Amino acid sequence: MSMTLRPATSADADAVAKIWYHGWQDGHLGNVPDSLVRIRTRDSFWTRAADRVGDTTVAVLDGEVAGFVMVVGDEVEQVYVSSDHRGSGVAGVLLLEAERLVNAGGHSRAWLAVAPGNARARRFYERCGWVDEGEFDNRVPGPGGLISVPCRRYVKTVA
Repeated sequence: MSMTLRPATSADADAVAKIWYHGWQDGHLGNVPDSLVRIRTRDSFWTRAADRVGDTTVAVLDGEVAGFVMVVGDEVEQVYVSSDHRGSGVAGVLLLEAERLVNAGGHSRAWLAVAPGNARARRFYERCGWVDEGEFDNRVPGPGGLISVPCRRYVKTVA
């Protein structure tokens, strides 16, 4: 497997949006409040992927974007791999890069939010050394204000 990690460019936004949209559907439908599902329209992923290029690192495999991470400060906000590449090791490489970026940003500890019902993601993070620190109320911006999304907070020392 010849994989390259690099900062995303605007040309990657479409590929990132496709991976994000389908991956989000897999991991979140039935696991998050309906109020969040309603605002996570297909178009919203394309808008957000384009807006978030500066926070995004992509994994490129055989010339295609196979997955991505978004890191802001000490938070690993998004980790997604295309369904074609799940189980191939891409996610682990991306998560290690996210941890490196958090540390390079001056933080000794990273955190991320996981929907409690997203068992596949929770197992993955635990295999990678992340620790479930408990429940928290993740407040997600929506058109009518903040949406309360019950989540689990996972943490890892990255220093």
